[in-house]
Amino acid sequence: MEISASTPRQPQQKRSRERVERILAAAKELIARGGSDVMKMGELAEKAGVPIGSLYQFFPDKGSVVRTLAERYNEEGRACIREALEPVRNEAAFSQAFRELIDIYYGLFLAEPVMRDIWSGTQADKALQDIDLADARENGAIVAAALAHIQPHAPPEELFNRAMLVMYLGTSTMRLAISVEPAQGAAMVETYKRLALRELLAKD
Repeated sequence: MEISASTPRQPQQKRSRERVERILAAAKELIARGGSDVMKMGELAEKAGVPIGSLYQFFPDKGSVVRTLAERYNEEGRACIREALEPVRNEAAFSQAFRELIDIYYGLFLAEPVMRDIWSGTQADKALQDIDLADARENGAIVAAALAHIQPHAPPEELFNRAMLVMYLGTSTMRLAISVEPAQGAAMVETYKRLALRELLAKD
């Protein structure tokens, strides 16, 4: 899946924002049905009920549509992580919250075909790689902030590097887990949780 780095236009008026939402909702339906590789801009405009010119006004190409969806999924994920980890103040609570987050994330990968489609092409596409890296950095900062309450004397840079790496590897684990048999995938996710918590909560 080749994703262009073209930048979508940000709508300012309510009518324009509603049109963008219709486009993105239609894109999700089309991707879920056949994948982003076969989705055509003309088909997307027809599905969304907007003129093709309006579609190109907001999204210069198919890549900008896919990238916008990817960034929205990331925003939702960050909100979930922040909500789960901000109240955490001890190791036991952190471990429980982290395990629950990973289970939720894995469940989303299994249940959401659009997420699977987007992230299956990440390693072959520079634009999505950049989004993936930025997401790992932001998620890492959230996790590191939670760890700072548990390990207040640990160097902040060390906590951040540890957390960013773990979160980046988490996404890679999900991609691998959904590509194998369900039982093997679930076992991989469990292994990841153990390894991640061991590293995140390491004292030295």
